[in-house]
Amino acid sequence: MGKVAFVFPGQGAQSVGMGKDFYDAVPASRRIFESADEVLGFPMTNMIFEGPDSELKKTFNTQPALLTASVAAFEAVREQGVTPDFVAGHSLGEYSALVASGVLSFEDAVGTVRARGEFMEQAVPGGQGAMAAVLGAEREALAELCRSITAEGHLVELANLNCPGQIVVSGSKEGVALVGERVKEAGGKRAIPLEVSGPFHSSLMKSAAEKLGGKLQPLHFDEPAIPVIANVTARPAASAEEIRGLLVEQVYSPVLWEDTVTYLISQGVDTFVEIGPGNVLTGLIKKTDKSVKLINVSSLETLKASLEQ
Repeated sequence: MGKVAFVFPGQGAQSVGMGKDFYDAVPASRRIFESADEVLGFPMTNMIFEGPDSELKKTFNTQPALLTASVAAFEAVREQGVTPDFVAGHSLGEYSALVASGVLSFEDAVGTVRARGEFMEQAVPGGQGAMAAVLGAEREALAELCRSITAEGHLVELANLNCPGQIVVSGSKEGVALVGERVKEAGGKRAIPLEVSGPFHSSLMKSAAEKLGGKLQPLHFDEPAIPVIANVTARPAASAEEIRGLLVEQVYSPVLWEDTVTYLISQGVDTFVEIGPGNVLTGLIKKTDKSVKLINVSSLETLKASLEQ
């Protein structure tokens, strides 16, 4: 019998109305939404269910909203008695994974990611940073291209190593634009600019990481009950203290998602359950290894379907 990993989505998976069916039908899920409103001190649930989309897209709203919808979905899965062997999350999704593994309380996590969004928003003035998804490039060749563009005075770095043939770069507006112009030098086909409010997972986020460190310092971290694979290392975090440090590094370091998936498969995982809005991770995992079983729990309907599999 193969092992199971629960994976949680990051920014970009959000949509107005996400999680409403869980809220309506599952008391444990409803409590998560109510708890978010209480911790944040405003009706986040209304914004999630009714929008407007322009408000939900602001990173300091997106982050707590997505965490809330993901953990609410996780609560519905947990009620079915399903326990994973590993958990992991993409960028912001790492906080959902930490709640699922018992490292952080949901209340601490939702307050933290609200602040994380604010710190990331403040780190770089609007319009000065950018991100783009590069298709078809080899990792090393793209890293080399980024290094040479950065050496010319326009900072750009690898941000998300998502799956073979899809790597996101992040940095200054000029640096990211130059990667787009010179993408063929790295064997890439093209670069698609992403709609984001800042150069996430680049060293331009170091000021945000410092502030986040201060926010995380007083929080209580438990030892993980289920191994959590960290974005920064693509390996299980050994202790609660190590996790605290890795969450700070994660803000300005690349998300090693492809490496996380290949590591989990090497540990005997043959079933990945994506829990939370959208199905972005399901697509990335499929591009990394077509042989694994993929289950998506983004709604009550998909939860019921997955239980019948």
